Amino acid sequence: MEHFVVSARKYRPKTFKDVVGQQAITNTLLNAIDNNHLAQALLFCGPRGVGKTTCARILAKKINDDGTHAEDEDFAFNVFELDAASNNSVDDIRSLIDQVRIPPQVGKYKVYIIDEVHMLSQAAFNAFLKTLEEPPKHAIFILATTEKHKIIPTILSRCQIFDFKRITVKDAKEYLHYIAENQGIEAEDDALHIIAQKADGAMRDALSIFDRVVSFAGKNLSRQAVTENLNVLDYQTYFEATDLILDGDIPKLLVDFNKILSLGFDGHHFIAGLASHFRDLLVCQNEATIPLLEVGDEAKQKYLEQSKKAPREFLLKGIEIANTCDLNYRSSRNQRLLVELSLMKLASITHDGEKKKGSNYIIPPSFYRVTSKETTNKVPQKVSTTENKPAETSVEKKAVKDAEEKKPEAPKVNINLKNKSSVSGLSLSSIKKKKAHELAKKNHVVDEANLPEDPFDEPTMQKHWDDYVKKIDNEGKKILGSALGSDTPRLKGKNTIWIELANDTLKKEVERDQYPLMEYLKEHLNNYHIELYITINEEVAKQYAFTPQEKYEKLREKNPLIDRLRMEFDLDV
Repeated sequence: MEHFVVSARKYRPKTFKDVVGQQAITNTLLNAIDNNHLAQALLFCGPRGVGKTTCARILAKKINDDGTHAEDEDFAFNVFELDAASNNSVDDIRSLIDQVRIPPQVGKYKVYIIDEVHMLSQAAFNAFLKTLEEPPKHAIFILATTEKHKIIPTILSRCQIFDFKRITVKDAKEYLHYIAENQGIEAEDDALHIIAQKADGAMRDALSIFDRVVSFAGKNLSRQAVTENLNVLDYQTYFEATDLILDGDIPKLLVDFNKILSLGFDGHHFIAGLASHFRDLLVCQNEATIPLLEVGDEAKQKYLEQSKKAPREFLLKGIEIANTCDLNYRSSRNQRLLVELSLMKLASITHDGEKKKGSNYIIPPSFYRVTSKETTNKVPQKVSTTENKPAETSVEKKAVKDAEEKKPEAPKVNINLKNKSSVSGLSLSSIKKKKAHELAKKNHVVDEANLPEDPFDEPTMQKHWDDYVKKIDNEGKKILGSALGSDTPRLKGKNTIWIELANDTLKKEVERDQYPLMEYLKEHLNNYHIELYITINEEVAKQYAFTPQEKYEKLREKNPLIDRLRMEFDLDV
């Protein structure tokens, strides 16, 4: 069997032109060589698999090649590689320093490549400082690391730093396409795109994944084969999920999510991918941001089509919900339920929005049709305070019914629903609509001429007043009951009820709940022209004891011996 060489080694770049995605760095190094402006200490830093060691080897060969050597000459005698991960002691660095003094036998320069240099110990770094600052003319040091922040500043200040960037998905896909053609493999564009995305900016990882998928699928590399072998959720899954969300099909959406879990995928991975999918759809809605979409041509067309069906508000709200689920996933005790609830919220965005559109009323006024000739259908109630400012009130339906029975000439109202629409009573908007509707009822001006106005006397009024106080006291409204029972109401004139309270707090308590009181009195007295006046009398406050001292004084007035009892037992108030 022929020896197999992995693609990462087989297709390792031989020249700077072959290096993928690092044009800025390779051009800088070429110009430095051509202009004899190359530093003797270089630091290559960046993520894994982006070409740091490869560029170091190409540079070592380039500076020793004077055109008289064979093309495949690698100048192995002039290049020394040290793995600092396993050779990180002071002795290893001292051995290296001893070799630096010897000039090269072939070529012009000795190149020392120290990989994973951040693994050197503190003592090894200190031993290396002097040589790195003043190396011999024939020595060039190239340090490579993935973690620049772990290198001490004294080393960084002695090096010319080159920051390698991650390989873009586009560059990685183009290089994979070149390798596939070279090996006679038919690969779909989307399949190579998924491999490039999975590599996460590392070309070496992309080549390793490519070898694995080719071993699985053979010479025909399809998107389905790649997703099956890599066990990833491709964009088709998210397209289908988004269609179900837009349609509000929650049952089918939950069933599909269950299938995804049964295939071994993590719910966290799914919800994070869904947020990214919404982001890509949002990007497609503006021509200026379409280049930010890193997908194949076929997938880009699908994104453009679905982005037309997804409103901008839906995508923004969807990203927020999915991102919140992503943040809370690790800390959740029931992670599956968390994702399912998020999916149900997503599927409810558009449909809830349709319900909330319309007028500012729970039941708009246009839903009613008044068939009577007159406009009377509600009864206002006037309540006045000491400032003599009447306030309008509402009346129970029963009172209106009684009034109509006693006076046949009162108008009748027929209410017909013109259409059926429902609004959730739990939303903030529905609460606002309800308040607006109640305000409209209070401000509705009607004719009071035909309402009953039976005469009544003060004892009868006081009896119904006491009955109402007992009623609310039994309902648990102790404070209101105490306020209403603190003074005996008086009848002033024909229809005016007058009450004096001890302070402004009691007055506000009564005013806040005056409407049910007045409705109760008007119904039982059969008089809908009653008015209530509330005044504050400081003298009334003296009749009541609020503080412990005041209560003690009241007791002493009733029985002076209470003072002797306190002194006898040495009691405190």
